[in-house]
Amino acid sequence: MTVTGQTEQAGRTDHDERLRRWRLVLGGESVDGTGHALAGTDAAMDGALTALYGGGEKRSGSRDRSAGLGASAPSVARWLGDIRTYFPSSVVQVMQRDAIDRLGLSTLLLEPEMLEAVEADVHLVSTLLSLNKAMPETTRETARAVVRKVVNELEKRLATRTRSTLTGALDRSAKINRPRHRDIDWDRTIRANLKNYLPEFGTIVPERLIGYGRASQSVKKDVVLCIDQSGSMAASVVYASVFGAVLASMRSIATRLVVFDTAVVDLTDQLDDPVDVLFSTQLGGGTDINRALAYCQSQITRPADTIVVLISDLYEGGIRDEMLKRVAAMKASGVQFVTLLALSDEGTPAYDREHAAALAALGAPAFACTPDLFPDVMAAAIEKRPLPIPDTSTPR
Repeated sequence: MTVTGQTEQAGRTDHDERLRRWRLVLGGESVDGTGHALAGTDAAMDGALTALYGGGEKRSGSRDRSAGLGASAPSVARWLGDIRTYFPSSVVQVMQRDAIDRLGLSTLLLEPEMLEAVEADVHLVSTLLSLNKAMPETTRETARAVVRKVVNELEKRLATRTRSTLTGALDRSAKINRPRHRDIDWDRTIRANLKNYLPEFGTIVPERLIGYGRASQSVKKDVVLCIDQSGSMAASVVYASVFGAVLASMRSIATRLVVFDTAVVDLTDQLDDPVDVLFSTQLGGGTDINRALAYCQSQITRPADTIVVLISDLYEGGIRDEMLKRVAAMKASGVQFVTLLALSDEGTPAYDREHAAALAALGAPAFACTPDLFPDVMAAAIEKRPLPIPDTSTPR
């Protein structure tokens, strides 16, 4: 075959592939304009997509193309199996989420066979937690197994880096003025001795050495996680519970975990098992941040060594002025106060911008934080240095 022929064949292949993709996107109605027929695996993929996304609209002059999932557990189970066969895990999770939202399949998750068929992720855990009170006993153990699987995966992903990052921050926060060579904090030492720079030798004379102590078994910092459990904060509740368990496993950090809506619940005694924490939450309801902060404030005994992390979208149903006064009082006493609008991978949520601006004016800027950034945020709070606030998440 000539080079020209090979080029033409490649062009036709690329063209066919584009038609195939457009055909899968558009759904194959007469107006899709592709004229491309699907067979085999492509046809099966199209059927799975049509069952979920084909039912919302009827175009002029066309029939409703939806195959639909209906309310039948067997048909949903088959569909769940199909999408796991034809799509990667990340896509399966999105399609499951859309099925729950678009087709009202939440109630089917109360059936054990459905839970065994789904691809578990943070969003599924959030849905299960919202259904917790309606969950029959026959489903509860299966639901706990699903939640535990996700929690274990999150801990595996996040625990090692969190412990190492915070251990380093705790070490650096314990300054030593006469450190051994291996304990010298060279960054701080250089900054402290810049005035002793000798240009003729191109060096700094380190008159003052600054070091950090090795980790001890004593408690160095108290951390209070104060978590809004309103429905919009579901993913944040999941991640915060996992981080709470990781922090609680560190001997040098005393961790308290408090969840709230219009009531306040201290779940510190359950931190050894984040699954127990999650099933003790009640997603939904109102919000009283002031009451939650009043409780947290009452638990502080070492303000200069305490970090309070408020995780909330700041839609306050309590007394706004009192909430701000509490934050100001805690900061004045030496507490490091961190405000997270979300602790998830979903970006900045809808939030109360007026309250966020008021907190920023008090020196407690509110921002959304991903799970991967959280260890760095906590390390900065431990060392009492500026927080690594993402530019795109800074309240406007």
